[in-house]
Amino acid sequence: MPRKKLTVQKKKREKVYRPGELSGDARHIKPKGAFRLFTNYKLFAIIGVVVIGGGFVFSALNRGNRTGSTSHGSASVRGTGVRGATAQAGTVVASGASGSIKQYSAPPETTIDPNKTYIATIKTDKGDINVQLDAKVAPATVNNFVFLAKDGFYNGVTFFRVVADKDGVVHFAQAGDPTGTGSGGPGYDLPPESTPAQDYSSPGILAMAKPNEAGRPNNGSQFFFTLQSEPTLKGRETAFGKVADQSSLDVLKALSVRDPQASAGLDAGTRIDSITIKES
Repeated sequence: MPRKKLTVQKKKREKVYRPGELSGDARHIKPKGAFRLFTNYKLFAIIGVVVIGGGFVFSALNRGNRTGSTSHGSASVRGTGVRGATAQAGTVVASGASGSIKQYSAPPETTIDPNKTYIATIKTDKGDINVQLDAKVAPATVNNFVFLAKDGFYNGVTFFRVVADKDGVVHFAQAGDPTGTGSGGPGYDLPPESTPAQDYSSPGILAMAKPNEAGRPNNGSQFFFTLQSEPTLKGRETAFGKVADQSSLDVLKALSVRDPQASAGLDAGTRIDSITIKES
């Protein structure tokens, strides 16, 4: 092929660039086609805001789901020491002989009116026990009993100690311990209130019980009824109520006799279904 023709074809293959097009400054390079999108800085800014915002929303939702799962998990494992809360006192739910037991960090705040009349009805499978609480003589003790009753603390506990003489005559009946051992309580001790005017000469007196450990004040939840004359208790225990009628005394006398301090392997004892409070 002649040399002249080769020169012409070579020139046709050479690309002619405009000024600045081969500059090292990227601003002089103008992408073509789909690559033009990368030069739209406003569009990229909007996309970035959407992506970052979406990330925050996803993170918050994921954290909420984890919190909800923990809450449901806590409810399903009650009885293993999981903490809970009530309106009046922080609680710890601990394991006990009959399942979950409410424990409180301190006695409840005072909510009762000492000038009102409070009637407690203890419902059992033997019948109802009606008790008139003495809010004027022992306001703190009555307030404590009313709070625990309304909060369902006594639901399901038993008269774990019902002591009778050799003739089968019941002398007193004790309840309020969710463990049924005589050592359980609400997690706090209740300061005693002086009630020396109550002479325990007649049956049906309601009083606070002390824990098994010597030297401690009243257990916060355990209580007992006297079913015979017990004058030696005068001034020693906090009396805060009295059985309201004869039928209630008859129910107490019919409770299952048991004394865990004297014998082991006994049945659970008469169960308290609930305690309701009526005020007027």
